[in-house]
Amino acid sequence: MSERPTSLLVGLIRSLRPQQWTKNLLVLAAPLGAGVLGSVEGVIDVVIAFVAFSLAAGATYVLNDLRDLEQDRVHPRKRHRPFASGAVPVGVGIVWGLATLAGAIAVSLLRPHLVWVVLGYVVLTTSYSLWLKHLAVIELVAVAAGFVVRAVAGAVAADVPISPWFFVVVSAGALLMVTGKRSSELAHLGDTGATRPVLTEYTSGYLRSVEVIAASLALAGYALWAFDSAIATQGGAGDVLFKVSLAPFAAAVLRFVLIVDRGEAAEPEYVLVRDRQMLVLSLVWMGVYGAGVFFS
Repeated sequence: MSERPTSLLVGLIRSLRPQQWTKNLLVLAAPLGAGVLGSVEGVIDVVIAFVAFSLAAGATYVLNDLRDLEQDRVHPRKRHRPFASGAVPVGVGIVWGLATLAGAIAVSLLRPHLVWVVLGYVVLTTSYSLWLKHLAVIELVAVAAGFVVRAVAGAVAADVPISPWFFVVVSAGALLMVTGKRSSELAHLGDTGATRPVLTEYTSGYLRSVEVIAASLALAGYALWAFDSAIATQGGAGDVLFKVSLAPFAAAVLRFVLIVDRGEAAEPEYVLVRDRQMLVLSLVWMGVYGAGVFFS
């Protein structure tokens, strides 16, 4: 008697795709850069933003899977998803998706301005699922925008200003990751072309050009951001550390470009944990930049 409720609970949790919630750690970016995570209030602000976005993203995954139910049932991989496999009844899924969305809105209301960012994210992701994902180039921008909205949410929740250079770096970095993902998928078109038809509209040369532009913008934007932050410290250890942080950041970007070139970035959210050099470079950058914030 207990097996069915247990499997149902597991299915409901799986339908939210918690493995994708790592993307929502972007809400840390602006508060971390502003140095407000040293306070309890700052941590609470970030936790609220993270929970709100995790629930909002989960709700859109649920509703999207319900919409694509028939296609998923005949797909060799997606047929194992909770709704397609029958682990979670459709009626339960509809209630679950709406309840999760309501939960996201309720949590975001704890920080009044955050609710508008969350609703904007839901509109964006829903538009992507219904329409934008079929439009070449537009779909790249839409997915990248989802990452940017997460970063903005952290700033809004913690009530910290967003530097123009921060916006440039996050936007360019997001575009680089999305384009890298498409490049890797294009390299294995036989496996993914049927499930992502828009891939057939891209060429490897075009995607490579976008990657170069995005990487260049990210590096230039970060350099200006780092030196701008260094000037604001008016000398001292923070000044030096902000400037030095450019080195590991640049190395991490170049490393990611290499991974893309190898066709190994189809799941960019896992690159950090699967590639040891990327992990080390990211930790070094976080340490140096974090020290810069601490000593500024």
